[in-house]
Amino acid sequence: MSEPTERELAFVDEVAVFFEDEGLPLIAGRVIGWLLISDPPEQSAARLAEVLQVSRSSIGTATRMLTPSGLVEGVRKRGHRQEYFRIADDGWSRMLERRYALATSFRRVTERGLAALEDASPERRERLAGVHELYGFLERELPAMLRRWRERDEEDTP
Repeated sequence: MSEPTERELAFVDEVAVFFEDEGLPLIAGRVIGWLLISDPPEQSAARLAEVLQVSRSSIGTATRMLTPSGLVEGVRKRGHRQEYFRIADDGWSRMLERRYALATSFRRVTERGLAALEDASPERRERLAGVHELYGFLERELPAMLRRWRERDEEDTP
């Protein structure tokens, strides 16, 4: 197990800033960044803490935050007591599927909002109507994009 280079750590930090801009805590982004390039792909919480120079409790908080999305998964190795973390094989797709499901949920919320504003002026409804249309579009289009992505992946598999 080699130590990360300065360039690798700079990449990890760049990934962290990207995800921080998306609303994740910096440490969660750093975990994603390291798991994208680590060797081996599975990393213990202790190793993550060592490489990222943070506490194990910070790693625990970050991994608990990242696993529900499906991007990061915990795995056990036979003969080892500790849990290891890795980017799931289909983690990016699973994370996007979860976001797509949120598009449907928020479209329904905006639908109820439009119903609540049924008697309001068109000017007052305009902002919400635009968001409703956008989320309806996403709800229709995103699943098809993901399906095409998976089909592309299946074509590449011998």
